[in-house]
Amino acid sequence: MERKRILLADDHQIVRAGLKQLIDAEPDLHVAGEAATSAEALALLREGNWDLVLLDISLPDRTGVDTLRLIRTHLGDIPVLIVSAFPEEQYAINLLRAGANGYLKKDADVDEILRAIRVVLQGRRYLSPTAADLVASRLDQPGAGPAHQDLSEREFQVLCKLASGMSVTQIADELFISVKTVSTYRSRLLEKLQLGSNAELTYYAVKNGLIQ
Repeated sequence: MERKRILLADDHQIVRAGLKQLIDAEPDLHVAGEAATSAEALALLREGNWDLVLLDISLPDRTGVDTLRLIRTHLGDIPVLIVSAFPEEQYAINLLRAGANGYLKKDADVDEILRAIRVVLQGRRYLSPTAADLVASRLDQPGAGPAHQDLSEREFQVLCKLASGMSVTQIADELFISVKTVSTYRSRLLEKLQLGSNAELTYYAVKNGLIQ
Protein backbone atom coordinates (compact mmCIF):
# COMPACT_ATOMS: atom_id res chain seq x y z
CA MET A 1 0.00 0.00 0.00
CA GLU A 2 1.35 3.40 -0.97
CA ARG A 3 1.16 5.73 1.98
CA LYS A 4 -0.40 9.18 1.59
CA ARG A 5 2.16 12.00 1.79
CA ILE A 6 1.26 14.63 4.37
CA LEU A 7 2.90 18.00 5.03
CA LEU A 8 2.75 19.41 8.57
CA ALA A 9 2.88 23.21 8.77
CA ASP A 10 3.02 24.37 12.39
CA ASP A 11 5.53 26.59 14.19
CA HIS A 12 5.50 24.49 17.37
CA GLN A 13 7.97 21.63 17.13
CA ILE A 14 6.25 19.68 19.89
CA VAL A 15 2.93 19.84 18.04
CA ARG A 16 4.56 18.61 14.84
CA ALA A 17 6.29 15.81 16.73
CA GLY A 18 3.04 14.67 18.30
CA LEU A 19 1.11 14.72 15.04
CA LYS A 20 3.93 13.00 13.18
CA GLN A 21 4.08 10.17 15.72
CA LEU A 22 0.32 9.72 15.52
CA ILE A 23 0.15 9.81 11.72
CA ASP A 24 3.21 7.69 11.01
CA ALA A 25 1.78 4.92 13.18
CA GLU A 26 -0.93 4.43 10.54
CA PRO A 27 -0.13 2.02 7.69
CA ASP A 28 -1.68 4.26 5.01
CA LEU A 29 -0.37 7.66 6.15
CA HIS A 30 3.06 9.26 6.31
CA VAL A 31 4.38 12.69 7.32
CA ALA A 32 6.77 13.33 4.43
CA GLY A 33 7.65 16.92 5.34
CA GLU A 34 7.46 19.54 8.06
CA ALA A 35 7.42 23.34 7.99
CA ALA A 36 7.63 25.88 10.79
CA THR A 37 6.73 28.88 8.62
CA SER A 38 4.45 29.72 5.75
CA ALA A 39 7.44 30.28 3.44
CA GLU A 40 8.83 26.82 4.24
CA ALA A 41 5.44 25.22 3.66
CA LEU A 42 4.92 26.92 0.29
CA ALA A 43 8.45 26.01 -0.83
CA LEU A 44 7.91 22.35 0.05
CA LEU A 45 4.53 22.32 -1.68
CA ARG A 46 6.09 23.64 -4.88
CA GLU A 47 8.85 21.02 -4.80
CA GLY A 48 6.95 17.79 -4.33
CA ASN A 49 3.74 15.84 -4.73
CA TRP A 50 1.57 16.03 -1.65
CA ASP A 51 -1.72 14.42 -0.76
CA LEU A 52 -2.65 16.68 2.17
CA VAL A 53 -1.49 19.74 4.12
CA LEU A 54 -2.16 20.07 7.84
CA LEU A 55 -2.00 23.84 8.27
CA ASP A 56 -1.91 25.87 11.46
CA ILE A 57 -3.55 29.32 11.50
CA SER A 58 -0.81 31.05 13.50
CA LEU A 59 2.46 30.93 11.59
CA PRO A 60 5.21 33.44 12.44
CA ASP A 61 5.71 34.94 8.99
CA ARG A 62 2.20 34.78 7.55
CA THR A 63 -1.21 33.82 8.85
CA GLY A 64 -2.81 30.55 7.92
CA VAL A 65 -5.54 32.57 6.21
CA ASP A 66 -2.98 34.17 3.90
CA THR A 67 -1.15 30.89 3.39
CA LEU A 68 -4.37 29.15 2.42
CA ARG A 69 -5.14 31.89 -0.10
CA LEU A 70 -1.67 31.53 -1.66
CA ILE A 71 -2.07 27.75 -1.85
CA ARG A 72 -5.40 28.11 -3.62
CA THR A 73 -4.08 30.81 -5.97
CA HIS A 74 -0.79 29.20 -6.97
CA LEU A 75 -0.97 25.51 -6.08
CA GLY A 76 -4.47 24.51 -7.05
CA ASP A 77 -6.79 22.23 -5.17
CA ILE A 78 -4.39 20.32 -2.90
CA PRO A 79 -6.41 19.27 0.18
CA VAL A 80 -5.85 21.55 3.19
CA LEU A 81 -7.00 20.59 6.67
CA ILE A 82 -6.74 23.47 9.14
CA VAL A 83 -5.49 22.45 12.59
CA SER A 84 -5.90 25.27 15.08
CA ALA A 85 -6.07 26.14 18.75
CA PHE A 86 -8.84 28.65 17.96
CA PRO A 87 -12.45 27.51 18.54
CA GLU A 88 -14.50 26.70 15.47
CA GLU A 89 -16.88 29.62 15.93
CA GLN A 90 -14.02 32.08 15.47
CA TYR A 91 -12.51 30.88 12.20
CA ALA A 92 -14.10 27.74 10.78
CA ILE A 93 -16.77 29.21 8.51
CA ASN A 94 -14.48 31.89 7.08
CA LEU A 95 -11.71 29.39 6.34
CA LEU A 96 -14.07 26.86 4.79
CA ARG A 97 -15.40 29.66 2.61
CA ALA A 98 -11.78 30.53 1.68
CA GLY A 99 -11.16 27.01 0.42
CA ALA A 100 -10.13 24.90 3.39
CA ASN A 101 -11.25 21.27 3.20
CA GLY A 102 -11.76 20.99 6.93
CA TYR A 103 -11.19 22.59 10.31
CA LEU A 104 -9.90 20.68 13.32
CA LYS A 105 -9.10 21.75 16.87
CA LYS A 106 -5.62 20.84 18.14
CA ASP A 107 -7.12 19.31 21.25
CA ALA A 108 -9.26 16.88 19.24
CA ASP A 109 -8.86 13.26 20.23
CA VAL A 110 -6.78 10.81 18.23
CA ASP A 111 -9.73 9.13 16.52
CA GLU A 112 -11.15 12.46 15.34
CA ILE A 113 -7.80 13.64 13.97
CA LEU A 114 -7.34 10.46 11.94
CA ARG A 115 -10.97 10.50 10.80
CA ALA A 116 -10.64 14.11 9.64
CA ILE A 117 -7.48 13.33 7.69
CA ARG A 118 -9.07 10.37 5.92
CA VAL A 119 -12.30 12.25 5.14
CA VAL A 120 -10.33 15.05 3.48
CA LEU A 121 -8.11 12.58 1.62
CA GLN A 122 -11.29 11.05 0.19
CA GLY A 123 -12.12 14.40 -1.38
CA ARG A 124 -14.78 15.41 1.12
CA ARG A 125 -14.93 18.23 3.64
CA TYR A 126 -14.50 17.50 7.31
CA LEU A 127 -16.72 19.28 9.80
CA SER A 128 -16.55 18.60 13.51
CA PRO A 129 -19.96 18.41 15.24
CA THR A 130 -19.43 22.00 16.46
CA ALA A 131 -18.52 23.28 12.99
CA ALA A 132 -21.43 21.38 11.44
CA ASP A 133 -23.82 23.03 13.90
CA LEU A 134 -22.37 26.43 13.00
CA VAL A 135 -22.89 25.85 9.29
CA ALA A 136 -26.43 24.61 9.90
CA SER A 137 -27.26 27.63 12.03
CA ARG A 138 -26.02 29.95 9.28
CA LEU A 139 -28.34 28.23 6.81
CA ASP A 140 -31.31 28.23 9.18
CA GLN A 141 -30.78 31.74 10.54
CA PRO A 142 -28.78 33.99 8.18
CA GLY A 143 -27.12 36.74 10.17
CA ALA A 144 -26.98 34.71 13.38
CA GLY A 145 -23.65 34.45 15.15
CA PRO A 146 -20.63 36.76 14.99
CA ALA A 147 -20.81 39.35 12.20
CA HIS A 148 -17.39 38.41 10.80
CA GLN A 149 -18.77 35.04 9.69
CA ASP A 150 -20.66 36.88 6.93
CA LEU A 151 -17.58 38.63 5.55
CA SER A 152 -16.07 37.67 2.22
CA GLU A 153 -12.69 35.96 2.15
CA ARG A 154 -10.88 39.19 1.27
CA GLU A 155 -12.82 41.27 3.80
CA PHE A 156 -11.93 38.80 6.55
CA GLN A 157 -8.29 38.87 5.47
CA VAL A 158 -8.17 42.69 5.60
CA LEU A 159 -9.94 42.70 8.97
CA CYS A 160 -7.27 40.49 10.54
CA LYS A 161 -4.47 42.61 9.10
CA LEU A 162 -5.96 45.93 10.21
CA ALA A 163 -6.63 44.52 13.68
CA SER A 164 -3.02 43.33 13.95
CA GLY A 165 -1.83 46.92 13.45
CA MET A 166 -0.89 46.94 9.79
CA SER A 167 -1.41 50.18 7.88
CA VAL A 168 -3.47 50.46 4.71
CA THR A 169 -0.26 50.89 2.73
CA GLN A 170 1.36 47.80 4.28
CA ILE A 171 -1.73 45.72 3.54
CA ALA A 172 -1.83 46.96 -0.04
CA ASP A 173 1.83 46.01 -0.54
CA GLU A 174 1.39 42.56 0.98
CA LEU A 175 -1.79 41.71 -0.91
CA PHE A 176 -0.65 43.31 -4.20
CA ILE A 177 -3.70 45.56 -4.40
CA SER A 178 -4.05 49.33 -4.39
CA VAL A 179 -4.25 51.52 -1.30
CA LYS A 180 -7.63 52.72 -2.56
CA THR A 181 -8.91 49.15 -2.71
CA VAL A 182 -7.77 48.45 0.86
CA SER A 183 -9.45 51.67 2.00
CA THR A 184 -12.65 50.52 0.32
CA TYR A 185 -12.45 47.20 2.16
CA ARG A 186 -11.84 49.07 5.42
CA SER A 187 -14.92 51.24 4.90
CA ARG A 188 -16.98 48.19 4.06
CA LEU A 189 -15.76 46.40 7.20
CA LEU A 190 -16.63 49.33 9.45
CA GLU A 191 -20.11 49.43 7.92
CA LYS A 192 -20.78 45.68 8.09
CA LEU A 193 -19.44 45.32 11.64
CA GLN A 194 -21.03 48.61 12.73
CA LEU A 195 -17.73 49.99 14.00
CA GLY A 196 -16.24 53.48 13.83
CA SER A 197 -12.45 53.17 13.80
CA ASN A 198 -9.42 50.89 13.52
CA ALA A 199 -9.27 50.79 17.32
CA GLU A 200 -12.79 49.39 17.40
CA LEU A 201 -11.85 46.88 14.68
CA THR A 202 -8.95 45.72 16.85
CA TYR A 203 -11.16 45.45 19.92
CA TYR A 204 -13.71 43.44 17.91
CA ALA A 205 -10.99 41.07 16.67
CA VAL A 206 -9.55 40.55 20.15
CA LYS A 207 -12.99 40.10 21.70
CA ASN A 208 -13.89 37.46 19.12
CA GLY A 209 -10.54 35.67 19.36
CA LEU A 210 -9.42 36.49 15.82
CA ILE A 211 -6.05 37.81 17.02
CA GLN A 212 -4.12 37.22 20.23
